[in-house]
Amino acid sequence: MTVVYRVMLVDDSEADLLFTRIVLERAGEDFEVIAFEEASAALDYLRGGGTHVELILLDINMPGMNGFEFLDAYQALSRAQRNGSAIVMLSSSADPADRERALGYGCVTGYVTKPLDIAAAVQLRRQVPA
Repeated sequence: MTVVYRVMLVDDSEADLLFTRIVLERAGEDFEVIAFEEASAALDYLRGGGTHVELILLDINMPGMNGFEFLDAYQALSRAQRNGSAIVMLSSSADPADRERALGYGCVTGYVTKPLDIAAAVQLRRQVPA
């Protein structure tokens, strides 16, 4: 039996969403992707009790609600709404301060600089709680 891991992509760039989806598909892992161009819409999905998500790939620099604001709001969700999802920051920022700040959140399990490559996508499976 194949286990499917649901991945929520949160990124304001349609091109980055498409590219990341393609890389995840080519990585040979069984990822099912749910994509959001707005962080607030992704939070609404989690608040509404949508399908469980094992992994959230989150951009930092987005209009409206940025990745750090998403993390603050995510931490305020109930345990049931968070449902043990792992969060990996997927950002174009290679700034060590952004990496340090992101990894300071208890819910963030990794930080990957865009663009995602196949090797990094395969490693994402290790971020998913058993």
